[in-house]
Amino acid sequence: MYVNQPLNPKKKRRWWLIPLIAIALVLVVVIGYVTYVFSSYTRIADFTPIEPNGTAKSESVKLDKEYTALTYNVGFGAYTPDFSFFMDGGESSWAKSKESVVECIDGVADVIEENKTDFALLQEVDYDSTRSYHVDERSQLIERFPDHSSVFAINYHSPFLMYPFTQPHGASYSGLLTLSESPINSAVRRSLPITTDIKKLLDLDRCYSVIAIPVENGKDLMIYNTHMSAYGTNGGLLEQQLNMIFEDMKAEYDNGNYVICGGDFNHDFPGGSKYKLNDSVTEEEEALSWAQDFPAELIPEGFSRVIDYNSGLTVPSARNADIPYGEDSFVITLDGFIVSDNIEITFSDVLDIGFKYSDHNPVKMKFKLK
Repeated sequence: MYVNQPLNPKKKRRWWLIPLIAIALVLVVVIGYVTYVFSSYTRIADFTPIEPNGTAKSESVKLDKEYTALTYNVGFGAYTPDFSFFMDGGESSWAKSKESVVECIDGVADVIEENKTDFALLQEVDYDSTRSYHVDERSQLIERFPDHSSVFAINYHSPFLMYPFTQPHGASYSGLLTLSESPINSAVRRSLPITTDIKKLLDLDRCYSVIAIPVENGKDLMIYNTHMSAYGTNGGLLEQQLNMIFEDMKAEYDNGNYVICGGDFNHDFPGGSKYKLNDSVTEEEEALSWAQDFPAELIPEGFSRVIDYNSGLTVPSARNADIPYGEDSFVITLDGFIVSDNIEITFSDVLDIGFKYSDHNPVKMKFKLK
């Protein structure tokens, strides 16, 4: 007769080992990944020289001649009008497709060309990022303008980020690209202060670039291309970043040079634009760190914002990407120029291209050196 025998106690204990082993494996993976992310964290040294590329067609900058400058955050080629971004509360972490990225960057190049731009200051230009299908946007833009000199400063480089789990943001390599029809004497990358807590992983590796372009009177036109911090920032950090760049600009101005600073300041640049450009502003929108007024009181003597728009304050330079662009989108002006008073501004405006190629519209300025 067959008699049920009790299970071997040792076999019972083995069943309990299975979930313990699974938990241990998960912990090993998590600890290994966290170690990878933090060990991969580096910052590029301050005062890193940048080698200019290309041959500009023009000679040194002339006095009393009108030039055109454009600043444009190109949104890594992802932000078609129907795109929403996960870090803003939207859905996507990648662009729609590789083809869409190429089309958006081509559209950016068309805008630069159509506006007969002498100096283009571009932000969020990717060159080997998961989110933009590893399209080298930097080379794509440079190839469109063979008669320009160029400078590229790495502004964001991150290890492979596993979030969001449904479409990991991946590794990102992005930066600031400056194109110039006039020859570039020298260029340097300056590292901005950033947050020191875990939020620094979202803020690699904030900087600004400085390029020196010869002027016919022996001075230089100093062009600063910048993209200030947005996520995880506070007023104190922005003040540190601005004080650093303003001190640098003031030193050049005191040396008799001409200074233009353009870019994405990630604050309400003219001040109050969020109220003028939206029918209403919610409490959540009001509280956004990047929607706070730009601290104009920090601007040093001899400099001013270019906010006298030819069309008035009627066109936003940025949209919140929590939803696809539409009538309900929260819009604001974050981008613009700050110039020294030895430069005469003859035109300025935010160009209304309907956020066709980015979550930003470009800002255009015409100027003369006095």
